[in-house]
Amino acid sequence: MFGQANVLAQGEAAFPPSVDDFYLPSILPWGAHDSYWFTKITAMVWIAVGILIIFFLVTYRKPQLVPTKKQWLAESIYGFVRNNIAVDMIGHAGVRFAPYFTTLFCFVLLTNLFAIVPFFQISPNSHIAFPAFLALISYVLFNYIGIRKHGFVKYFKNSLIPPAPWYILPLLIPIELFSTFIVRPFSLAVRLFANMFAGHMLLLVFTLGGFAMLSANAWLAPVSVVSWVMTIALTFLEFLVICLQAYVFTVLTASYVQGALADEH
Repeated sequence: MFGQANVLAQGEAAFPPSVDDFYLPSILPWGAHDSYWFTKITAMVWIAVGILIIFFLVTYRKPQLVPTKKQWLAESIYGFVRNNIAVDMIGHAGVRFAPYFTTLFCFVLLTNLFAIVPFFQISPNSHIAFPAFLALISYVLFNYIGIRKHGFVKYFKNSLIPPAPWYILPLLIPIELFSTFIVRPFSLAVRLFANMFAGHMLLLVFTLGGFAMLSANAWLAPVSVVSWVMTIALTFLEFLVICLQAYVFTVLTASYVQGALADEH
């Protein structure tokens, strides 16, 4: 974002920013026409995975009865997800899913936080591919769990045929099919993507807008300060959205797992 601001201040960039700003140039060259092989977005995903692996490995390398600060932080994160998401949504059976939910929550939270970290300032989840892949994993998970517990026929029977009079089943079955197996993964991915995409665009518009007004007219210079103050305020709001979206994504995944395990859907 700051690099774009410097370019704009020198009169070398167009304003307002567009969707093309989300397609960053490749860090590593790969062929003459493929310019998006290894971008900043890909690097951030790898960095996030590396940070999480190293953090939890180092934290639990030598666990102590009286936890260190790092151990306390790791245990607090896991305890929050286990007690407030897995157990609250699924019950005692949710404890066995707590490691996955914790991993999912931490990954989404960390990749979201990149949106407000200097020199990163964009979340990988503002590209639909990453939320879509996370939603696909959750989709496969809750269907696999449901089929494993109930069997293929009973699981889809419970999912598609609600307890209702037979004469309205021709109407309800397509609705259940659409909502359970199409809308769920789609809404899970789009909710995260849309929030992170919109947040990045807002921060980009207000940041670059200040430079645009500053370089356009001397009379607009005081207004540019207002634009930057709005950027700071929106950054705090974006932090709340970042945490909320990580929580919502994990809670919805847990609710889908709970529905798959239930005897009646």
